[in-house]
Amino acid sequence: MCRVVDLQQAVLARNDTQAQALRAELSARGVTVVNLLSSPGSGKTALLEAELLLARQRGVAVAALTADLATENDAVRLARSGAPVKQVLTDGLCHLEARMLSRHLEGWLPEDTRLLFVENVGNLVCPASYDLGESLRVVLASVTEGEDKPLKYPTAFGLAQLVVVTKTDIAGAVEFDEDAFREHVQRVNPGVEVLLTSARTGEGAGLLLERALAAGSGAGVHVPVMARARGDHATVAGHPHGHGHVHEHGHEHGHGHDHGHDHGHDHGHDAELSAAPPYPVVEQSR
Repeated sequence: MCRVVDLQQAVLARNDTQAQALRAELSARGVTVVNLLSSPGSGKTALLEAELLLARQRGVAVAALTADLATENDAVRLARSGAPVKQVLTDGLCHLEARMLSRHLEGWLPEDTRLLFVENVGNLVCPASYDLGESLRVVLASVTEGEDKPLKYPTAFGLAQLVVVTKTDIAGAVEFDEDAFREHVQRVNPGVEVLLTSARTGEGAGLLLERALAAGSGAGVHVPVMARARGDHATVAGHPHGHGHVHEHGHEHGHGHDHGHDHGHDHGHDAELSAAPPYPVVEQSR
């Protein structure tokens, strides 16, 4: 008798198991993980750089891991804050996975770290399906992307525990309709908080940091209706996530293959960059 195996379900189920283990391990160490998702060019690197600087000024032991298909540009920028930074080059992979994150944290994350920001690959499709063991999942959208972004990417926004609007300093110039955006967010994720920020003017400065620290201190974190409706399991950190994810294409999607060949292997040596101290660590995943 042939047994039909749902590869997509198997891949995501395995990732969820790894994410739970990582979340438990980091929670035991007192580390809060914040997973940042957005489209390319949303301004999340600029916002994160400002939040890292504020964290250091306030004496919060913070670190950041940023993922891109290529270049170390974001790590160089984030390192200007003085926080420990690692750049992960995914070599074409459109998202991070729990196993990859675990491997890249091993031997690198400082023992006293209280808060770890993970800047996911710029993409609102694939990253939405992968739990990284985070305590807080944040989706960002700039005012230039349009008010209907939450409706176009309901899984990403529907599973968010916090939504951040960036580049509000140019909202008037691009005729951004804040009320419409909020309405669309609430349609896919009732009750989720929406923060307004501008890295240029400083609007909303420190709010992301405060929400991240609150999540780590045991404060109530928003539980998306989409997650509850699907019966996603509750994790150690209270973040609901499961493996029955539906992508924006309207069907279950497992990327067509099993990532069992382990993207978390490090094929390169740590590299020092000459842009700004402390130098970020750069590693590649395949």
